[in-house]
Amino acid sequence: MNLMPFTLLGFGFLLGVKHAFDADHVAAVSTFAAKNKSIRESSLLGMFWGFGHTISLLLVGLIILLLKITIPRSVSLSLEFIVGVMLVVLGLNVLFTINKNKIHLHKHKHEQEEHIHFHSHKTTKRHYHEHLPFHQSLFVGLIHGLAGSAALSLLVLTAIKSVWAGMAYILVFGIGSIIGMMIISSIISLPFALIPQKLERTQRILRVSAGLISAITGLIIII
Repeated sequence: MNLMPFTLLGFGFLLGVKHAFDADHVAAVSTFAAKNKSIRESSLLGMFWGFGHTISLLLVGLIILLLKITIPRSVSLSLEFIVGVMLVVLGLNVLFTINKNKIHLHKHKHEQEEHIHFHSHKTTKRHYHEHLPFHQSLFVGLIHGLAGSAALSLLVLTAIKSVWAGMAYILVFGIGSIIGMMIISSIISLPFALIPQKLERTQRILRVSAGLISAITGLIIII
């Protein structure tokens, strides 16, 4: 019995899990984890990222396998540049929304007498959007998948000759990346979920750190 196909698929799965731990992937998902306090929902955001990532790889991989082409370096660098810009935008978005519930002045009247007092629109249980950005996570995954398709195409073309075998490899690689990203998302969300909301300063520091890490990682990729 030829075990080579199974070995290759197993190798692809492990590579997919490892691929999820790349710095730019971790930076991107940290910006989503910074916006909610649920480990389960952060895991789902990671799963949607993985779906988008796998969809891109499958589509590009199919074209590569059918046409026997490789992605030009100029195109690969352009896609990496887009990823860098995207990470900067994600990081800045976190930083800009940190002060969304900033305390401000309100003016009102009591029996013809005007008062000015401080007020905040913070909620008691949740500080973020009820509708989590699953579509955003999917889109980020799609872009990451396109950027990573160049390296994957070289591996698939040099090691796999069959279209079906190549697609199976990419699919298993994608499943590994989905599982890996769900694990990463859950781990990153732990501090946000476990630190009490009354420790607002600590929560703020964590969110600022997530935004800065994403923005700095994006700038490094761009440079």
